Amino acid sequence: MKIAYFTHSLASCWNHGNAHFLRGVLRELIARGHDVRALEPAGNWSLANLLADAGDTGLAPYRAAYPELASASFDPAADPAALVGDADLVIVHEWNEPALVAAIGALRKAGGRFTLLFHDTHHRAVSDPEAIRAFDLSGYDGVLAFGEALSEVYRRWGWGDRVWTWHEAADIRHFHPPVEEGEREGLVWIGNWGDGERTQEIENFLLRPARDASLSLDIYGVRYPDEAKALLASYGVHYRGWAPNASAPEIFARHLATVHVPRLFYSTILPGIPTIRVFEALACGIPLVSAPWDDAEHLFRPGIDYLVAPDGAAMVRHLQDLQADPALRAALVESGLQMIYARHTCAHRVDELLAIVGTLASPETIRMTA
Repeated sequence: MKIAYFTHSLASCWNHGNAHFLRGVLRELIARGHDVRALEPAGNWSLANLLADAGDTGLAPYRAAYPELASASFDPAADPAALVGDADLVIVHEWNEPALVAAIGALRKAGGRFTLLFHDTHHRAVSDPEAIRAFDLSGYDGVLAFGEALSEVYRRWGWGDRVWTWHEAADIRHFHPPVEEGEREGLVWIGNWGDGERTQEIENFLLRPARDASLSLDIYGVRYPDEAKALLASYGVHYRGWAPNASAPEIFARHLATVHVPRLFYSTILPGIPTIRVFEALACGIPLVSAPWDDAEHLFRPGIDYLVAPDGAAMVRHLQDLQADPALRAALVESGLQMIYARHTCAHRVDELLAIVGTLASPETIRMTA
């Protein structure tokens, strides 16, 4: 099957978590013999920021980890029909411009012989619904939403059984425990500051507990304003700046544990959607402790695959227990890996995607998905 995926960026993961999942999915599709093209707008925001932050060398870890992947940059004024080409399946991510989203939909409405899906991996449908409603999706065959709560939003908007919950997952070809265990120490958090909507949670469930548990803390991420950096410094945190996602396994391998601090919308009105980091951390075999988060879809087994801290004091206790108890760390690692391998790999998501396409595609395309 010929597949075209319109992404914000495949090359850059700078404040662009969808790139993590997309790389794993496209790699899996290629491994199964599908003809895959990734297209990203020239001068996109994520890549521009990566190059400003780290220069071209910032792309080296991605290129080394994913030699089979490449993306084609396109001019926003390019002919959408030429971009789609002879693809059998076209997926358009919601970080694309409304004009492009509409133009590709118009091609499909005009008789385009391809299956067309819209892929939403963000909270804007609830945090800024008018921004999503600005997209003309009338020509799309369906929507892929990265959580059931988000799927419900689209169902309320009239999509009915043409929206599918398609969770993110771990690319276990790259995200796996180290081949040889080395020395581990301290706590690590890989996460962007965002828009400041979880500042209090970061302080209560990460900064203060790490200090009170006498654990060193390394933080990697972007969009940290000066006041955020000052807050980290006041807790003795080592702020490391941006890290390529391809380097995350080796970062996790140096630390005893990591923490999940969900963003506001994923802990309130979009429950059940973990960040991609949860999948990746468990796949890398690092114990994880989560701030309050409702695993509404039962993706994992709280208390077995990871620990849950209802408040800051509980987080301190969990971190102290992990530091003192190698058996506890080993049990969490084993259980987390078991759940990833059973349910949450990019291979699982490709199986799900091909099944979805099979319900929509023409007989010719269905044969090509087999």
